[in-house]
Amino acid sequence: MGRLSVLPVLLLPVLLLWQLGGARAEGTCPKPERQQNAELNETFREIQDFPPGTKISFICRPGYVKVPGKSLTWTCGDDLQWSQTSVFCTARECKYPGPLENGYFDPTDLTFGSKLTFHCNEGYRLLGKGEISCDIKNGGVDWSGALPYCEIIPCEPPPKIANGDSVTYRCLDVPKGSDPFFLIGPDTIHCTSDAHSNGVWSEPPPECRVVKCEDPRVENGRKISGFGFPYRYKDSVVFECNQGYVMVGAQVITCGENNTWDPPLPTCEKISPEVCPAPKVPNGALIPGKPAYAKGETVQIRCNAGCSFPDGSTEVTVTCQEQSSWGALQHCTCESEGSGSTPVISYGRVIDGQKSSYSVGDFITIECYTGYTLNGEARIQYIGNNQWVPAVPTCQLSAFFFSLLPKVIVVVVVLLAAFWIYKKFFSQNG
Repeated sequence: MGRLSVLPVLLLPVLLLWQLGGARAEGTCPKPERQQNAELNETFREIQDFPPGTKISFICRPGYVKVPGKSLTWTCGDDLQWSQTSVFCTARECKYPGPLENGYFDPTDLTFGSKLTFHCNEGYRLLGKGEISCDIKNGGVDWSGALPYCEIIPCEPPPKIANGDSVTYRCLDVPKGSDPFFLIGPDTIHCTSDAHSNGVWSEPPPECRVVKCEDPRVENGRKISGFGFPYRYKDSVVFECNQGYVMVGAQVITCGENNTWDPPLPTCEKISPEVCPAPKVPNGALIPGKPAYAKGETVQIRCNAGCSFPDGSTEVTVTCQEQSSWGALQHCTCESEGSGSTPVISYGRVIDGQKSSYSVGDFITIECYTGYTLNGEARIQYIGNNQWVPAVPTCQLSAFFFSLLPKVIVVVVVLLAAFWIYKKFFSQNG
């Protein structure tokens, strides 16, 4: 019993030392966590306990620099918290590498660790690295490589075509009385690149051909537009059938590049008593649209946008009746869209369909004056509110006149110089 009573007395100093040691460990600031942009000064890296009042210092990691006005020293406070936790080292910046001629990249981030990715404009290809990064070099930061170069992608000379010129192609003139050449295909092609950055032309070159279509005739029908014979490339003709006949096919046909009409010529089929020809609906459309309807068949008439029937409705259904009759048909009226004016075409004119005012559905045909080229469709349709589809074309000065203009300027300058010399050295008063 005596020996057992002595044991607590012997353990008492050990317990006191353990408690004092635990108190010291609990009364310190925690070891700072690893910083991305800074590290502890070598003096403090092995220390585990930081009592109040302890001062420690940091150094910026490679690639980072001290933020002006920020201290690199922390102090352990009485509350066992470090005095400063804000960022005090910031990433260094690489120098702006300069503009990439004939190319582009995003230069908004030039800091340590950032990357620049380079791209060339269309028609150019990249020589050098497509991507560089801001890395540590010689105690500072610099780009991992030099700025690349965008070189132009060369193409072979543009293909020559028979009876024409390049680079913007035009067909050669022919003697008066001969059949003219027409340009079939794009008048301009440009140098571009394929998937392997090889230079290629954007499209095959056009051709210069003589295009003539036969005089189109439709039995039991007649032309209502396009009477000018001979018919050349892109000339159009509009047909309608005689009374008692219905049209099967397209009403408008155009002379195509293969000397044929496109779409093919329509036909005018005789109307039987059991069939109604499609009703003519100005400012409206038929649903379903067909050239003829059987007796008892119904069709829906829908007015165009902005148009309506006299009662204000925009749709009505009619039925094919006895003796090929639709009964009393109403028409769509478009009060706000029936007063279109002739569009202004600089260096051009309207050659077909011109009126003092236009209703929805009216067509006009436009041509340019000599020396100008039509940019757009020659035949356009009025859709209301002074709008045309396709858009009103423009007339642009032909490439031939652009090539002639410098010569004219030179001649004018020479004449003016000669006149000045004559007045100064040879002309006498009186």
